Amino acid sequence: MFDKNEITELKKKMIEWDEEKVQKTLNRFPERKEQFTTVSNKIVDRLYTPVDIEDINYQEDLGYPGEFPFTRGVQPTMYRGRLWTMRQYAGFATAEESNNRYKFLLDQGQTGLSVAFDLPTQIGYDSDHSLSQGEVGKVGVAIDSLKDMEILFKGIPLDKVSTSMTINAPASVLLAMYIAVAEKQGVSADKLKGTIQNDILKEYIARGTYIFPVEPSMRLITDIFAYCADEVPKWNTISISGYHIREAGSTATQEVAFTLADGIAYVEAALKAGLEVDTFAPRLSFFFNAHNDLLEEVSKYRAARRLWAKIMKERFGAKNPKSMQLKFHTQTGGSTLTAQQPENNIVRVAIQTLAAVLGGTQSLHTNSKDEALALPTEDSVRVALRTQQIVAHESGVAETIDPLGGSYYVESLTTEIENGAMRYISKIDDLGGAAKAIEKGYIQKEIMDSSYEYQMQVEKNERIVVGMNKFKIEEEAPKGLLKVDPAVGEMQKNKIDQLKKERNSEEVINKLNALNKAAKGEDNLMPYILEAVKSYATLGEICDELREVFGEYEQSVII
Repeated sequence: MFDKNEITELKKKMIEWDEEKVQKTLNRFPERKEQFTTVSNKIVDRLYTPVDIEDINYQEDLGYPGEFPFTRGVQPTMYRGRLWTMRQYAGFATAEESNNRYKFLLDQGQTGLSVAFDLPTQIGYDSDHSLSQGEVGKVGVAIDSLKDMEILFKGIPLDKVSTSMTINAPASVLLAMYIAVAEKQGVSADKLKGTIQNDILKEYIARGTYIFPVEPSMRLITDIFAYCADEVPKWNTISISGYHIREAGSTATQEVAFTLADGIAYVEAALKAGLEVDTFAPRLSFFFNAHNDLLEEVSKYRAARRLWAKIMKERFGAKNPKSMQLKFHTQTGGSTLTAQQPENNIVRVAIQTLAAVLGGTQSLHTNSKDEALALPTEDSVRVALRTQQIVAHESGVAETIDPLGGSYYVESLTTEIENGAMRYISKIDDLGGAAKAIEKGYIQKEIMDSSYEYQMQVEKNERIVVGMNKFKIEEEAPKGLLKVDPAVGEMQKNKIDQLKKERNSEEVINKLNALNKAAKGEDNLMPYILEAVKSYATLGEICDELREVFGEYEQSVII
């Protein structure tokens, strides 16, 4: 982008400026640190100039929004046309209570739903299972059957809202329930919009809510790809998640690298299953974290977009530009929230919101100030939603596209993160791909090392967390926190008992047997799961049939 002679002149001027101005100033006023770094430990130079981006070619590396390589955004007009989807993640206790929270959020101006499921649901157990004891409704809503799903979306027209469901191992079952509820509302599957997370590889890496071994898990994922391409074409069939990788302690570069490596594994699995890349790739989506280092985060999103576009075009031969677009949801960083001085979290979330918007996110969840302590109250979740609305309507950052594009620092850091992520992906390729790298513990160990390094910096006060290791105050115990009634577990058990008395048991057995038989063969399992769901087989019953055929995954020990 720059004339070679100008670059040479700039380098000379930089040396003069450093010798004549900077050194004199440093002698009088030393800088605060010997070395400045991002939150991911990337060295931050004193000043960035065209010298730092002299190798960038505007057309090839940046281009225009809506055009390859999509560095500056996936839509030609971005937020000037339509704002990002404001999708607050919510769900707790029973389907009835969560339904009330969804209606509250929609009344407050939320533009999409995002469902949090409790731990038993996430690992395919009904609320009456012995392993569910004490966990029912705690970190999300308990969904045991289609009956619960009907209550969850009662009075919410599914042809009018977009719904995201954070569910992985039993994603096929929850998607089937959603399709069945829509049918009961008179909404055909081809009208449904939304996303299931459906990203099992990151569960093995960072989160742990897996059920089945890798191979059958990948089969379920590609079955969903194929089924939705024909039956639910507007649905995003996977949300390849870097969020939990970052929550586990990765750096920004590792978040991009390991997320895209997982994406490569899903594309390869789909191709192996006989799908054409441009058939399923346009419905792939991603999910990233937003941390406090605003400029590093903006650079991270831009780097991820550019790198994925190159991967899809050059590695997989995608022809459809939509197959090359990295469309992503963002959630502000849960691990950045502090239990100390929780009001400070409002400021953190505002910074993270800006990072996501300046980085070109397609949808956004903003965490509430009290989430380091408990599930959010209505008041705190309203403030979190208002944070998005203020950024959208009052800050001015949504008025132009990629407003930080062209910043010498942001462009330099974008390239640095892209190159670092590509080195990781090459290493993972050498190990045999993401699944093999997970099996060998490589990805997990890299994250553990980064997490440990960050924690040591905090404990040594080398990295300041306001209100926690500096600027501390005496505080009273928090009041007014949301608590889930322990009776929820018994309520759910009673619901299951009643359901089993009312449903056609013979039909349930027949549908479950058909699913079991199909799982032993090669048929797409989605139609069988949907039929079982419609018969009011429970989530646990369906997952138990698959457990019997597929077995369960056992985490390897990482040394």
